[in-house]
Amino acid sequence: MAEEKTRVDFNAPASIVERADNVAELLNVSRTQLLIDALQDELDELINDEGFRSRLRDAYYDERIDFQTVKSVLGQEEAMRMKLLRASIDRDPPEPQVIAELPSDDEFYDGEVPVWRSEGAADDEDGESTA
Repeated sequence: MAEEKTRVDFNAPASIVERADNVAELLNVSRTQLLIDALQDELDELINDEGFRSRLRDAYYDERIDFQTVKSVLGQEEAMRMKLLRASIDRDPPEPQVIAELPSDDEFYDGEVPVWRSEGAADDEDGESTA
C-alpha cells in the first residue's frame, strides 16, 4: 500500500535547483524523486549520528518533544526504549520501597530457618580439621 503523500512547497536558491534538475535529468528521475531520495538519505544519516541522537534524547527527557515525535524519527522500538527509560528516571521514589511490614523468618520459611555456613565452619562443627 502506497504511503499517503503531503505536498511540500519551499523556496530554494536557484543554483541548487538548477543543479538538482541537471542531476535528475542525468539520473532519469524527476526532481521530486531526487529531493525525496536526498531527504531520506539525510534523515538516515542524522538518525545514526550520535550527536543528533543525544539532542533528541535530551529534548525528549526535558519534555520539549513528545513520544510521537520520537517515534516518527527513530521508530517504534527505539521510542519505546526511551519511553521506558524516562519512566524509570521519573519514578518517585526511584527505587522500590516495601510499604507493608515484612513477615518474620518463621512465617516466611514456614518452619525451620536455614542458616548459611561456610564450608570450613561446617567442618569445624563436625570436629574435623580443615587444615
